[in-house]
Amino acid sequence: LSTNFGNDRVFNSPLAEASILGVANGMALAGLKPVVEIQFGDYIWPAFMQMKNETAPMRYRSNNAWSAPVVVRVAVGGYIHGGLCHSQNIESIYAHVPGIYIAYPSNAADAKGLLKTACRINDPVLFCEHKGLYRQSSAITPEPGDDYLLPFGKAKVVKEGNDVTVVSYGVSMWDSVLAAKKLEEEFGYSVEVIDIRTIIPLDEETIFRSVKKTNKVIVIHEDTLTGGFGAEIAARIADNCFQYLDGPIKRIAAKDTHIPYAPILENEVLPSRTQIYDGIKKLIE
Repeated sequence: LSTNFGNDRVFNSPLAEASILGVANGMALAGLKPVVEIQFGDYIWPAFMQMKNETAPMRYRSNNAWSAPVVVRVAVGGYIHGGLCHSQNIESIYAHVPGIYIAYPSNAADAKGLLKTACRINDPVLFCEHKGLYRQSSAITPEPGDDYLLPFGKAKVVKEGNDVTVVSYGVSMWDSVLAAKKLEEEFGYSVEVIDIRTIIPLDEETIFRSVKKTNKVIVIHEDTLTGGFGAEIAARIADNCFQYLDGPIKRIAAKDTHIPYAPILENEVLPSRTQIYDGIKKLIE
């Protein structure tokens, strides 16, 4: 990128997250469009004060005179044996901050389309990229073209079904698809899988339409169960689709603990393919 566009537009920064976001805020207020990278979500917390107190409320605090349209690319997620300092998910904490859009693509085409859209949005965007998907064959897609844009707040029904709705994103979405296909092959179960693609805004319409069709729903994500974004999704479904539900809304998520270094312990903490398969199967039965 620096070769193509020059060092005035593409350059390295000090490895200091608070400074990266502070400088980005100033650049945005000066009329530029900064796209910055935090190498691991685990180290974004020094920048949280800037994002929470400066970036996000800039439009509000200036009575719409200014905005800070910073795009923050950040690698997140586990399943890479990275331990507690290279495996964190951060979307639920940032979802609590008004004024920040949050993208969480699960494949290459969505990542391109959402990132291009993020660069055109005149508000801050947290762009979560699951590092465990960077080299996964499931995330490979055909090149969608130079002008491909994907709107925020538009979920994708990855697999259609009638027996149960699975709402997910990231690696868990792909594990849900694998479980759905296996359940269809073994028992003839029909599982609908939705990839929400963006956390903020959330495509409630697609989710509610599916729940009204299947009457059963399970929310699956990699972040911890307590306070994870799945709780928000479940609450909205309960508020709007209660009369359509044949049973309680279920959730599968990580245990409420830090991610261990040891692979066998990481597999115990994070949602496994077996756990997802069993959870969906039990809900249908």
